Amino acid sequence: MNTDKIWVRDIAEICAAKGVRKVVISPGSRSAPLVIAFNRHKEIECLPVIDERSAAFFALGIAQQTGNPVALVCTSGSAPLNYAPAIAEAYYQRVPLIVFTADRPDELIDQRDGQTIRQNNVYANYVRKSFQLPVNGESEDDRWFCGRIISEAINASLSPVAGPVHVNVPLREPLYNVTEQKDYHAPKVIEKLNVFSSLPENEKNKLQNEWGSFKKKLILAGASSENGFHQQVKDISKDASVVILTESTSNLALEETIPCIDPVLEALPNKDKASYKPELVVTLGGEIVSKKIKAFLRANKPEAHWHIDISSEHVDTFKSLTKVIGLKAADFLSIIKDAPKAKSDFRGKWMNVYSEAMKKREQVLKSSPYCDLIVFNELLKSLPDGCNLHLGNSTPIRYANLFEVNPNVTVNCNRGTSGIDGTVSTAAGAAHVNKKLTVLITGDLGFLYDSNGLWNKNLPKNLRIIVINNSGGNIFRIIPGPSSLNELEQFFETKQELSAEHIAKAFSVPYYFCDELNSLKKELKTFYQAKSKAVILEIKTPNDISANVLKEYMNMK
Repeated sequence: MNTDKIWVRDIAEICAAKGVRKVVISPGSRSAPLVIAFNRHKEIECLPVIDERSAAFFALGIAQQTGNPVALVCTSGSAPLNYAPAIAEAYYQRVPLIVFTADRPDELIDQRDGQTIRQNNVYANYVRKSFQLPVNGESEDDRWFCGRIISEAINASLSPVAGPVHVNVPLREPLYNVTEQKDYHAPKVIEKLNVFSSLPENEKNKLQNEWGSFKKKLILAGASSENGFHQQVKDISKDASVVILTESTSNLALEETIPCIDPVLEALPNKDKASYKPELVVTLGGEIVSKKIKAFLRANKPEAHWHIDISSEHVDTFKSLTKVIGLKAADFLSIIKDAPKAKSDFRGKWMNVYSEAMKKREQVLKSSPYCDLIVFNELLKSLPDGCNLHLGNSTPIRYANLFEVNPNVTVNCNRGTSGIDGTVSTAAGAAHVNKKLTVLITGDLGFLYDSNGLWNKNLPKNLRIIVINNSGGNIFRIIPGPSSLNELEQFFETKQELSAEHIAKAFSVPYYFCDELNSLKKELKTFYQAKSKAVILEIKTPNDISANVLKEYMNMK
């Protein structure tokens, strides 16, 4: 027994045939045929999440970890609009989502029918492709058309680069009818073969020779989940003309790289800054968090900037782009690791500054009172080996980038659009599939904003949520500008005195609290050892002191 809308059953069949194994569903009436078709497919797990915004971020977390497309299903009206933040994040983070939005048939749009908006192409700017199914797919030609669209949609979510796709599904009533389809035959599935770029030998030689001609080279690695090139990075780091800067989200925690970009830039000697200017900058991966490195490279423009990206997008962050290379990072690094090595002291100069910057950091940690900097130092040291770390935006990701991260810890952060929304839900989705201990470090506003992420019957037992509660958006006390305004507390920091405790109780999640360093060290042990449920640890920190300590640290010379 299945939905009587045979073309909707085909949707589930094609999704399963193409590797979609998880579908996140929010309740509604218009989407009933989709729910029936997906839920009755033996190869698909359906996960109910009531809040559509949370549901979409939960799906994002799953797809982010597996690299496989995850489907979303919702009803019509405002429900699809609640998916938008996560869809935009998935687009810029290149995470595959298949978004199925149930809709009224065309003749009812703008006719004041209930729960009806203009849904076709509603995510046009933030999806790889948009599709609209016919309202009736019963004829052979219509079934063929619908099937072709679903195959194309799933293929488009994976290549040439991954990302979300939207399939709008208009449906007429009745919606809940099921029937026994004895003569049902599975629809045709269209396969797409991925073709990856490679350079001919003469182009490789030209690239290697050009690389070798620069005596001051800087590789800047942004957010990345691409694996398999750690050894190439180690090989390239032996070149004395190469400096490799990374962030926590680069997932390149190697001795040969320089993390903690901002403190290192602050430690550069004022009199000799020009000697640290690279001749060639190479960018890999996704978004860069550090504003300081962007400002430094815009003020000290390199002669050349090569951007490495399989999509060949022209990303000119520093207004100095000279070459776009459509390769995977691993393939590019494999080529240049065999390039001629220039005689240079460039790497040594940068490594000396890095060493001095870390000495100053240790001095600050020894002399500072209890504050966010002290707390993050303790949290990052305490992370269990092999865990998956999710960082909230604003202050959590910036504090994390002031420290080295355990190389056995995988780091994720929603830096596609850099919003504070969806942090709990994304981490929950990740924990649902990776089965590893998954630790979320978020601020109080980010946690409160996505507290519905706890409203999930599949909330994983391996999820650990750490809430740094400094009574508001402390980042606005740190960045230049807002801290000098009368509007700081009310409109920028949005100072608040709420606690996570009652939210934890509402969702029956175990809760721990601390407000000083000794209790933090004690609570962390219990926090990580808990096994029966997801757990919340709220850490209260002083906002004024935290901001002042960070400012003083970053201004040290």
